[in-house]
Amino acid sequence: MEVFLLHNILKKRKYKQIVFYVLIAICFIASVFFVFHNEAFYERPIAEVIKIHVQDSTPVTDMYNNKDYLYTQHITAILKNGQEKGQIIQLKNDYSASGAFDQKYHVGNKLFVTIKESTDKHLDLTGTILDVKRDQFVLMITWVFIFALLIVGRRQGLFSIISLMVNALVLSFALDLYVKHSNISLLFISGVCVLLFTVISLILINGFNYKTYAAIVATLLGTFISLLISALVLWITSENGLRYEEMQFLTRPYRVIFMAGLFIGALGAVMDVSITMASSIFALFEQNQNIADQALKTSGMDIGKDIMGTITSILFFVYICGSIPMLILYLKNSYPLGQTLSLNLSLELARALAGGIGVVLTIPISLYTSIFFINRKRAKS
Repeated sequence: MEVFLLHNILKKRKYKQIVFYVLIAICFIASVFFVFHNEAFYERPIAEVIKIHVQDSTPVTDMYNNKDYLYTQHITAILKNGQEKGQIIQLKNDYSASGAFDQKYHVGNKLFVTIKESTDKHLDLTGTILDVKRDQFVLMITWVFIFALLIVGRRQGLFSIISLMVNALVLSFALDLYVKHSNISLLFISGVCVLLFTVISLILINGFNYKTYAAIVATLLGTFISLLISALVLWITSENGLRYEEMQFLTRPYRVIFMAGLFIGALGAVMDVSITMASSIFALFEQNQNIADQALKTSGMDIGKDIMGTITSILFFVYICGSIPMLILYLKNSYPLGQTLSLNLSLELARALAGGIGVVLTIPISLYTSIFFINRKRAKS
C-alpha cells in the first residue's frame, strides 16, 4: 500500500513537471514568434535590410592624431508596417570603424526609419535611419537568463524570476509616482522600495521561516545603517571630490537622486551577504542542534571574512565597468588622467564604497541576528 501511494505521488509530481516544461516551451515559442512579427504594433516605420552596398573607406585623423576610417553604406530595405508596408526604401548610413557614435548595419537588421515624401510615385522611397529594432535580441538574452535560473535553481529559480518581475513592477511604479508627484520625497520612496524588495525577494525564494526572518532583519539594518554612514560622511566632507556633471540635466535635486541611488544600489550586495550568512549559520545549526553559540560566532565570522573580499570586489567591478568606455574616450582625446578619473569615477567610487560599507556591516549583523533566531527556535522546540 505504501509503495502504491509513493508511486502515485511520484507520478503526479512527474506529470506536474511535464506540464510546467510544456508551458515554458509554449511561452518561449510564442514570445519568439511574436517578437519577430510585431512590427504592426509599432507606430514608427520599420524597414528590414535586404541589400547593402559599401563604398570605399575614407581615413580621417583628428587634432589629437587619433586615426579612424569612415564608411558609407547604401541600404535597400523593405518596409514592414504602416501605409507603405511592402514598399522598397533606400537608406544611407555613414559609420566609422571605431563605432563610437554610429554602427554598421547588416542584411536582416530591422531599422526604425523616417520616410521622406516623394512626388514621383515611380521612384523608391527614401528616408533616414533612426535606430535599430533590438527587442528580439533582448528577448533571446532574457530567455537564456530564465533557462539558466530554472536549470540551476529549479523551484527557487522560478520564484527568483517571479521576484524579479514583481520588484521591477514595484520600481517602475515608484519612479512613475516620483515623476508625477515631485512633492513626495524620493528617499522616502526608496526606503519603501528597499523594504518591499527585501521582503518580496527573500520570502518568495526562501519561504516563511526563521532563516528568512533573520536575513530580512539583517538586510534592512545593514542597508539603512550604510545609508546613514554615507550621508554623514558626505555631510562632514561637504561632498568634496564628487562630480555631478553627469546629472546636470536633471530637473530634480540631483543630490537626493544620488543618495536614492546609493540606497537602492547597496541593497543588492547587502541582501546577498545577509542570506549567505543566514543560510550558513542555519545550516551549521541543522547539522548539530546542540552547537554552542560561540562555535556559531567563530564559524560565522570565518564565513564572513571569506565572502567579504569577493563581494566588495564585485561591487567595485560592477560600478566601474560602466565607465570604461568614457575613460578610454577621454584619455584618447588627451584629457589629463586625474581629471578623467575625477569626472567619470567619483560617483561610481562613492556608490561602490557605500555598498562596501553595507557589506562589511552586514556580516556581524547577520551573524548575531541569525543566532538570535536560532535561540528562539531552540526555545520553542
